[in-house]
Amino acid sequence: MSTRDVPAQIGDLPPIGRPANSALLNAGITSLAEVASLGRRELLAMHGVGPKAVRLLEAAATERGLTFAP
Repeated sequence: MSTRDVPAQIGDLPPIGRPANSALLNAGITSLAEVASLGRRELLAMHGVGPKAVRLLEAAATERGLTFAP
């Protein structure tokens, strides 16, 4: 899937960029709760998800009372 075909925003996730969105969609992840259940290390292991995307996701999760898995 080309990143041009990936939506700019998915579900309740903050805007994190199309490459990161593509990686999450390929993994079947479409919600902030699913992202938080993975944790930083697993997210960073996905091609297209970098430190900035993880920081944005973690901040959004914290705002909603979710914590990242260890």
